[in-house]
Amino acid sequence: MTALRMTHFTATSCLGRGLKMTLAALEAARSGLTPCDFETVALDTQIGQVSGLEAVRLPAQLRAYDCRNNRLAELGLEQDGFCEAVHASAARWGRQRLGVFLGTSTSGILETEIAYRARDRLSGLLPVGFDYEHRHNSFSVSDYVRRALKLEGPVASLCTACSSSAKVFAAAQRMIDAGMIDAAVVGGVDSLCLTTLYGFHSLQLMARTACRPFDLRRDGLSIGEAAAFVLLERACGANDHAVLLLGAGESSDAHHMSSPHPDGAGARSAMRRALDAAGLQTRDVDYINLHGTGTPSNDSAESLAVSALFGTETPCSSTKAATGHTLGAAGALEAVICALALNNGLLPGGLNLSERDPQLTLNYLTHNRRAPLKTVLSNSFGFGGVNCALLFGRAS
Repeated sequence: MTALRMTHFTATSCLGRGLKMTLAALEAARSGLTPCDFETVALDTQIGQVSGLEAVRLPAQLRAYDCRNNRLAELGLEQDGFCEAVHASAARWGRQRLGVFLGTSTSGILETEIAYRARDRLSGLLPVGFDYEHRHNSFSVSDYVRRALKLEGPVASLCTACSSSAKVFAAAQRMIDAGMIDAAVVGGVDSLCLTTLYGFHSLQLMARTACRPFDLRRDGLSIGEAAAFVLLERACGANDHAVLLLGAGESSDAHHMSSPHPDGAGARSAMRRALDAAGLQTRDVDYINLHGTGTPSNDSAESLAVSALFGTETPCSSTKAATGHTLGAAGALEAVICALALNNGLLPGGLNLSERDPQLTLNYLTHNRRAPLKTVLSNSFGFGGVNCALLFGRAS
């Protein structure tokens, strides 16, 4: 595939708003997870909540889209001069030549949950004014971002659970390679809601304390929320400091609705395809950002997949102990973390690990490490065996 330049990027999560706060938290090995006090949820768990969303106001002309998920998208767009960078790109290429491809898993479902609580007890009708199209619909967030940025190119939402906002990078790359667009806003937005919190609890996949990927006594994941955006453009004229999308690999093993293939067959295939797309070998990868959810089966399967392909020497870690699992936004959030790692020579250590699982043989970092990085890999694996691996590197 043709390498694409990550001209501009930003991320907002429980670690903070924008790149400066995100990097500071990673460098300080600080988690953003806190005891759950979200809405009416009564669960003994920790979450990665973005503060201040209730105060976010959407532009007057887009008020029909008002919901927690789109407020999170708006807050994310406001950081790091991202909107200005998109407008500059639109001036270069034309607004019809910029696409928008975003990942989400539940979009604005919280609006439906609230509406359902307020339904008429006799008729069952939802409240007057409930607007599924603009608030809950999976396309809502992509439509909102397209309108907020005043772009006129192709728009799509990808909903493949936890790989959603990793796969948008591959979707944009295909559209650019096909000559249909010249640049794209890609990313992911997923916000806290009752469905995911109670849903993962019902699957017995929620950790009581902050999640601890790759720990011997790991007991599940911690749910978070995030908005992360990347402006991808053709790499012509990229400077020595540019971060590039080098390759994307996708697979679907369809092993089980909610459990990964036990030996990580689909995950291994996605990583192999990413390497092939970039024309790289395993020895070229300096760091791997693992999917690393902290559930027993996921960490085990990913360890087998990575070790089968890379061996046990490549440094790797999961940053979900810091951010929580942001589900449909995880791929984009961790892509931004990989870009920060490349730009700052930072290999972030995994948090909360007290005793390494001896069955997981990877070179799992428990403390931050500083080293020049040329190429990093980011893994995202979704329910139903929908997998995506992304390779990022420096232009020089």
